[in-house]
Amino acid sequence: MAEKTAINFKHLPVLFAETMQSLALKDGGIYVDGTLGGGGHTEGMLQRIAPTGVVIGIDQDDDALMSTGERLAVYGERFCPVKSNFAEITAVLDELNVAAVDGVLLDIGVSSYQLDTPERGFSYMNDGALDMRMDRRSGRTAADLLAELSAEELANIIYKYGEEKFSRRIARKIVEQRELQPITGTLQLAELVAEAIPAAARRQEKQHPAKRTFQALRIAVNDELGVLERGLAAGFAALKPGGRLAVITFHSLEDRIVKEYFAGLCKGCICPPEFPICVCGKTPQGKLVNRKPITAGTEELADNPRSRSAKLRVIEKL
Repeated sequence: MAEKTAINFKHLPVLFAETMQSLALKDGGIYVDGTLGGGGHTEGMLQRIAPTGVVIGIDQDDDALMSTGERLAVYGERFCPVKSNFAEITAVLDELNVAAVDGVLLDIGVSSYQLDTPERGFSYMNDGALDMRMDRRSGRTAADLLAELSAEELANIIYKYGEEKFSRRIARKIVEQRELQPITGTLQLAELVAEAIPAAARRQEKQHPAKRTFQALRIAVNDELGVLERGLAAGFAALKPGGRLAVITFHSLEDRIVKEYFAGLCKGCICPPEFPICVCGKTPQGKLVNRKPITAGTEELADNPRSRSAKLRVIEKL
């Protein structure tokens, strides 16, 4: 089974050319790919910082580390895979005795491999166990949440993380169903969600009715927004002056967090406008590389429909 996973792990990177350019890669530099995944971005970085540059690839998914580690082993000591979460960049660099790096990339969200592997439980299109954990060694699964949380707690998660207006109807349906039998399968949940949403609303949808609920549960299971906030702070703190932090997001909740965090780093004086001189002493810590997020072009959208919602934001440390 392990061999099959290694062979089949996909590594189709989103916004590849734009990310490589935005990181201002240079030979001899040290870079962190905080979401190694299939290694597409990592390999692109290694090729562009040859012959001496180093990339530290962080991932909490054993499948990713095994498959990508084998594929990129040809780069020798220039590629350093680490099992961890990108929120722990500081600890990872301390362990490797790296004081600061020239760039950090965070490609947020679920990989194509995870979506396309039914037993991981991320997809509403294939039947599998409702797991959804990025790191399958610990934490509660999506099935655990559905079994343990109250209708109110479930509705709050689905509304907050999925921006689903029918969250309460869906939560009530889940609670009613679990009284009859446990909810443990992806297609079982997808069908429940579809039944809970009014038929008229389903007809108006351009996407699967369960998409927002699955997104919400995945975010809750993995504490994705909390991890993102900690990862942004750790990633920026790890940069050398002139180093860049590039972040690719896939939905509005993530993008809003990145946008607001970057804006705070770029903000200088916070004194009231009526003050004749600055007394706070606050100066900008970074500058935006692009004022607006970078999105996929026509060619990439045709080749990879999952890039449609991707947004790339980049900040440079002053």
